[in-house]
Amino acid sequence: MSNSPFISSEVYDIDVGINTIDDLIETYRRIGGFQGRYIAEAADVLLNMYNDLNTTVFLSFTANLISTGLRGLIAKFIERGFADVVITTAGTLDHDIAKSMGGKYYQSYFDVDDVEMSKSGIHRIGNVAVKKEHYGPLIEKFVHSSLEELSRVKEEWGVRELLWEMGKRIDDEYSILRAASRARVPIYVPGFVDGAFGTAILTYNEMQRTRTGGRQVRVDVLKDEHELMDIVYSSKSLGALIVGGGISKHHVIWWSQFAGGLDYVVYITMAIEWDGSLSGARPKEAITWGKVKPTARQAFILQDATVVLPILIPYIVKKVGFRKGIRVIG
Repeated sequence: MSNSPFISSEVYDIDVGINTIDDLIETYRRIGGFQGRYIAEAADVLLNMYNDLNTTVFLSFTANLISTGLRGLIAKFIERGFADVVITTAGTLDHDIAKSMGGKYYQSYFDVDDVEMSKSGIHRIGNVAVKKEHYGPLIEKFVHSSLEELSRVKEEWGVRELLWEMGKRIDDEYSILRAASRARVPIYVPGFVDGAFGTAILTYNEMQRTRTGGRQVRVDVLKDEHELMDIVYSSKSLGALIVGGGISKHHVIWWSQFAGGLDYVVYITMAIEWDGSLSGARPKEAITWGKVKPTARQAFILQDATVVLPILIPYIVKKVGFRKGIRVIG
């Protein structure tokens, strides 16, 4: 049976001797089922990717994760060189800025009375909560004050340029923007207007428009796309850790097709594929678009990222240490 196409390695029973992250990954490798096995496979793909010095690594994640304590874990992962490019969604900017400006987030519940919660002045993100005054007003104040300074430097900016500059103005060791700015890792947010950050740019410009001689800030959306194009075309090999779905996931694989597809890829999601959505699509579907190479090392984990990342990231960091990333922007 060892040569059968229907089986791979043997399933082993385990005992209670799981004391380290290494023990846990090895346990996942040996027990055979069900999603734990794919966490071990993902760890192998990521180690191969990070040990390939010619691979430009994309890190993609959705904003909901930044409302949780995973924000700090991801920021430190970026600081340690494990992302050459970050692509995320608009809410990442909102949550990151709000927290950096002193906004407090709290554990809540999925099953609450949302009408009463709203009356109490609280926003809900799944089972995480934030008071309204700790969100929008803090974001707008920070963005407006930053733009007031940056408008004196020049009138037109790319989004990535703005984010690096704003990262310099944040004094929070767990900030995603601060980490990206300090590590010179470009952070791209193709849907940046879909949140408080983008709206704050709009309201700043509207305020300036009504003032005599007020400086507005123009955003060159395609400047970021030109940078991404240059990064992809100049890369010898491409890899990606993609957490969640939506526009951040698609933007990574969309650009990867122009370089022949990803050579390494790990997807982590809880979305199903049966509705035909991009968020639930497996890596093998991306092969049909040329976004993932047929020969790519790949892994797919159907699991909550808040369960997987606190296992997977410390394991990778322990094995690799500090990665010297590829500088893709001067």
